[in-house]
Amino acid sequence: MNDITKLSCIILNKGVLLRQLVGLFATSHLPKFDIMMHISILIPQGAILASLEGSRQLFAQVNQLIKMNGGEPVFNIQLVGLKHETPVAGGLFTVNANALIGDVQKTDLIVIPAIDGDLKQAMENNKDFLPWLVEQKENGAEIASLCLGAFLLASTGLLDGKRAATHWIAANDFKQMFPNVELITEKIITDENGIYTSGGAFSYLNLILHLIEKYTGRDMAILIAKVFAIQLERDTQSAFMIFQGQKDHEDEPVRKAQEFIESNYKERTTVDQLAYMYALSRRSFERRFKKATKNTVTEYIQRVKIEAAKKELETGSKNVNEVMYEVGYADIKAFRTTFKKITGLSPLEYRNKYNKLAMTA
Repeated sequence: MNDITKLSCIILNKGVLLRQLVGLFATSHLPKFDIMMHISILIPQGAILASLEGSRQLFAQVNQLIKMNGGEPVFNIQLVGLKHETPVAGGLFTVNANALIGDVQKTDLIVIPAIDGDLKQAMENNKDFLPWLVEQKENGAEIASLCLGAFLLASTGLLDGKRAATHWIAANDFKQMFPNVELITEKIITDENGIYTSGGAFSYLNLILHLIEKYTGRDMAILIAKVFAIQLERDTQSAFMIFQGQKDHEDEPVRKAQEFIESNYKERTTVDQLAYMYALSRRSFERRFKKATKNTVTEYIQRVKIEAAKKELETGSKNVNEVMYEVGYADIKAFRTTFKKITGLSPLEYRNKYNKLAMTA
């Protein structure tokens, strides 16, 4: 049983506790509503149960808190599928739909949970959702994808020309499959005029909180965050990312350059040096490198060096200056600036957060 389920069980079984929580807030702070909003949480084949049920629990808890405050529920929450029963988690669980997509003519918000397994196969298994999603968006619905659910949303074409987030581990696959979408790998939440996406894994909770705040107000979002012990104002997943250079391409000189950069991260490597090594003009080399890897040469060199620095800071006993020299930097200011730009944390903050020795010191 995960933490969300445990806490929900406590809350649902202990009405006194829930009343005490509501009592912490002035009655006037909890809003009352005249219109009920329809939320459709999809049940894709291969859905990750935590994001599906976790989303439902947060929206349902809003209803419960408002009822405790003497109001009427604000959300009509339905689980919507392609069929009445959908096995998830390799068949360990079955999710029962409240409605099929053909039964839902109009909805206000569609939530696409994270999906698991082979992503191309998942797109194929769930392709019947796509025309319905487009139709609902044209009819005024907002759509939120959670984690790898962005792949299903992007398959509709609705993300073309827009910014999107997904799990950082699938960033290269997403860029290849959906080149017309601007993937923001470091972000936990994107908001593009009624189309929302979230970053990896449990960062979907921050997107659901964002939606709760939008629809019911800041006070309610804060209360839900407290009930479920969710950290507010988290907006980046940069510190969790592990750089994986894109090598699934056919440009052999670029691949060799990538391998050289990764094997010689302790050295000072320049763009001119690499272009000369592989008998290309600088302009041609930079163009081909960016096309193949989705990074500029300089970005790639920086990311490889910072990834090596992260590993050393996580596991080693060297101080920040020693790590800086270890990965080929000589300027502490440049190292700190680049490190923070990529991870969202200073080298010292990163070490203190992830190094076991530093945490126990």
